Amino acid sequence: MAVPAAILAAKAAVLTASSERGRMVVLSVVAALLTPFLLIVTMLLCTLSGTADHNISAVQLSFHGGYLSSKVPAEYRMYIENMQDSFGKLDGVLSEINGMIESGEIDPYRVKAIFYALFFGEDQPRMDEEDCRAFADCFVTYEEREDEEGETYTVAVPIQSLNTVYENLASELNREIFLEDKTNAQRIYTLAKYGVSVPGGNGLPPGQAMGDGSFSVLMAEATRYIGYPYVWGGSSPATSFDCSGYICWVYTQSGVYHLSRTTAQGIFDQCAVVSREEAKPGDLVFFTGTYAASGAVSHVGIYVGDSKMLHCGSPIGYANLNSSYWSTHLYAFGRLAAIPE
Repeated sequence: MAVPAAILAAKAAVLTASSERGRMVVLSVVAALLTPFLLIVTMLLCTLSGTADHNISAVQLSFHGGYLSSKVPAEYRMYIENMQDSFGKLDGVLSEINGMIESGEIDPYRVKAIFYALFFGEDQPRMDEEDCRAFADCFVTYEEREDEEGETYTVAVPIQSLNTVYENLASELNREIFLEDKTNAQRIYTLAKYGVSVPGGNGLPPGQAMGDGSFSVLMAEATRYIGYPYVWGGSSPATSFDCSGYICWVYTQSGVYHLSRTTAQGIFDQCAVVSREEAKPGDLVFFTGTYAASGAVSHVGIYVGDSKMLHCGSPIGYANLNSSYWSTHLYAFGRLAAIPE
């Protein structure tokens, strides 16, 4: 972004003032020049970040439209209008692609949430139709098939793994996509599609982190099963466990949190997303693309701190989140609500 003329002029004035009195006069003028600019910058930083704590109003306006006061800064208006324009083009492209899909469809909220997380606040968030097509193509693969008469036709097949989608986007955009981007995209998706009051779905703000007492009780139960083998569908010591069965059993049997038997995706849907920096021992850590799951989340473990988790691997045991495998598949950190201290 270009440096505003007011800043350049102010800097030059300060450098050329030859006396202390002169500098005091110039600094007073500088303050007058910069105050409106700084107020606008502060507003933008507080309300418009698409890669940190996104603003609810900006998300709702971008996705659903609405009244935008004429009193807001021009740069704020530009961001909203450019995002709305890009979303209109994406909707057209996605409608075309979904018409080529034989089973299921691409969720337009998912595509636009990721677009928002990656581009909102950029100098030029607007894309032309060709760029939007390339962006949307990262969510599908194309296959040639034959009909009953031997004629070939092309179908679009939605990519189930978000990890693969992000790899495609990183290659297409020639940029690294960070965990913060992915976590923020999930928050935006839930907010835009369901609204802030949706139960579960990680649209709720995080509660308090687990206290030492609850974590000790949880780990006392969790460590009892270290060495147990991974068994698909297992949900108790009698059958052994799979990843979600282990988490549901440990949280429920320890008395820390009643977690009915569900999948890793089902557990994620009951969590508030927290950043890696916010994650505390006793929170959960989720992964994508570890196998061909029906949802985005395919694996879950208990975060124990120091970039380590305890999970039902093969067998149950500890794992380092910084290893090449787990860091590649890391999806998000989550926190269940209302866990006692």
